[in-house]
Amino acid sequence: MIFVSASIPSKKSPASPQSESPSGQAALLSPPGAEEQQQLRDQYYNATIVERIDLTEDLAKFRIRPDEPLPPFEPGQYLAIGLGNWEKRLSGTQEEELPIKKARKIVRRAYSISCPLLHADGTLATQDSVDYLEFYITLVRHGENAASKAPALTPRLFGKNAGDRVVMERKVTGKYLLGSYDPDDTMLFLGTGTGEAPHNAMAAKLLATGHRGRIIIATSVRYRRDCAYRNEHEVLMQQYDNYVYLALTTREEENIRTDHPNFVGKQYLQALFTSGRLAELAGDPLAPMNTHVFLCGNPAMIGYVPPGADAPENPGMLPLLRAAGFHDDVQEHHAGTVRFEKYW
Repeated sequence: MIFVSASIPSKKSPASPQSESPSGQAALLSPPGAEEQQQLRDQYYNATIVERIDLTEDLAKFRIRPDEPLPPFEPGQYLAIGLGNWEKRLSGTQEEELPIKKARKIVRRAYSISCPLLHADGTLATQDSVDYLEFYITLVRHGENAASKAPALTPRLFGKNAGDRVVMERKVTGKYLLGSYDPDDTMLFLGTGTGEAPHNAMAAKLLATGHRGRIIIATSVRYRRDCAYRNEHEVLMQQYDNYVYLALTTREEENIRTDHPNFVGKQYLQALFTSGRLAELAGDPLAPMNTHVFLCGNPAMIGYVPPGADAPENPGMLPLLRAAGFHDDVQEHHAGTVRFEKYW
């Protein structure tokens, strides 16, 4: 899950080792050559990609091991990873007009930390049971429109593979946490696309600590292939009878073709919730008296409206949940509480 959409200069922007001399200043007028690029990597990169798992051309899991262990952190939190602007961009992505003064800077993005869910032997894997951090990332090939700046990080990141080095920030942060709950409460996680990442980590912790109530992850995507963890979720459903994973689609044949034998229409979370279909699929009434709700993903799905702004024609989950008796304006977590994280 990504939290920012604009280029972020490095706090310690790397400069040429020769920058103090006239010849060094002249060198800064051109991009760093191969030798200087390696010097910059050696100086600033502090983590290694240990595995890359591609799901589609534009969707991958990156498992990255920091050189030094990170301080303890909670499921649902995030940190920034980065690469130097000198790194090659993937072909087929928007061309970037990079000022020469930024050629030696590092671009960073903050991503939710996901979770592998399963070890190689099929047992439950939590965030703290592996020596790497997993990130679930979409390749952003182009800006939103013709006037948008070229995406900076993912066109570079998707050119990297196992063994390549990156920048990993030391500070893990974020307030999108499990909070307080009773062991018999229903935990409902609603997400779109890679917004599932923090939910995987949260669900793994709940399972590892013996949570008795239902744990439900519902993720809405365009196609089934966009559910990168579907196989892992299916294994967990066989191992834990209180665990439910719902892979909901909007563009498969059964979502579009009314003559399809299994036609279900477009499975948007808002419509499924208001119709009661989500509760049916989850096998739980999803009542405020014992349910916690977590929202992460597309802002249109979340439906947060800033004070003074006009409400959208199609409401997101927040107003629908409020109408059903849930609350998001609380200081303490309890059943009936909604927590949400913006996706972009």
